[in-house]
Amino acid sequence: MRIALVTDAWQPQVNGVVRTLTAIKREVEAQGHDLLVVSPDRFVSLPCPSYPEIRLAIAGGRSIGRLIGEFDAEAIHIATEGPLGVAARRWCVARGLRFTTAYHTQFPDYVAARTGVSAEWIWRYIRWFHAPADAILTSTPSVDTALRAHGLNRLRRWGRGVDLTVFAAEGPVDPAIAALPGPIQLYVGRVAIEKNIEAFLDTRVPGTKVVIGDGPARATLAARYPAAHFLGARFGDALAAAYRSADLLVFPSRTDTFGLVMIEALACGTPVAALPAPGPVDVLSPEVGAIDGDLDTAIRLAMTRDRAACAAYAKRFTWQASARQFLDSLAPIRAAEVRAA
Repeated sequence: MRIALVTDAWQPQVNGVVRTLTAIKREVEAQGHDLLVVSPDRFVSLPCPSYPEIRLAIAGGRSIGRLIGEFDAEAIHIATEGPLGVAARRWCVARGLRFTTAYHTQFPDYVAARTGVSAEWIWRYIRWFHAPADAILTSTPSVDTALRAHGLNRLRRWGRGVDLTVFAAEGPVDPAIAALPGPIQLYVGRVAIEKNIEAFLDTRVPGTKVVIGDGPARATLAARYPAAHFLGARFGDALAAAYRSADLLVFPSRTDTFGLVMIEALACGTPVAALPAPGPVDVLSPEVGAIDGDLDTAIRLAMTRDRAACAAYAKRFTWQASARQFLDSLAPIRAAEVRAA
């Protein structure tokens, strides 16, 4: 199958959406399918206000449609609700072409956190954007509940995976992190206001706090919390070594729809402490993590979890299974329809 993937989030951005789409592209192509990525790097773009590493493409439906038509796409998936997603959606709707979408992030909560705009007002946009889709791909039951509460019901499950060749309990640790006073409490992810990192940095459990990742809030938080270690972004083997070096991963976000870092940490044998929020409530089990409204309590409980059980639990999450769900959810169209459009 020839699949056109339209996304406002793509490399060199570093976030869960990009990592998910990159993994799916790799797996789908490994299964013999062709995938065209229509992303901001193909167009003139501008930096997103307050998030300059995110580029907002300036492109109309006609130019996107030309790319999709030349590719002879047999399915169209619109991954994000940004400018490219809107242009592709309008183009498909105007021509009666079937397409799927995905709800990757709690967009209303993110916008509300950054701008002060009412999240309910943003939900009106979310309903408009996703309503024409044949299916909206979702990662967890909690996301389903949120979307159904806002009138979106054509939902299909699209889970996430972890690269078990990289993230595994066996392997080296990071000597600099491992040498810090324990227990070592680790955060991994974007360093941005919507991630609620302050809740982690304000916890009172003795030990050392380590933050891995980058983002617009890094300098401010590093200045406010000088006792914490802000190490910047890490990837692949270096990130896996950091997970193995920690006593637990702390996941303070209330807005993530899944949280890839949780299953990466578990695969490395590292338990997870989290707040009761979408993502953790669907991903974690009591054997491998702890969820509590008081993050200090969750941290203390998570440190009692068995590391071998964590690594075994993570093996149920694979990108191969995620890719199969993605493919099964697509809405096939005839390439001739796209060329005619």
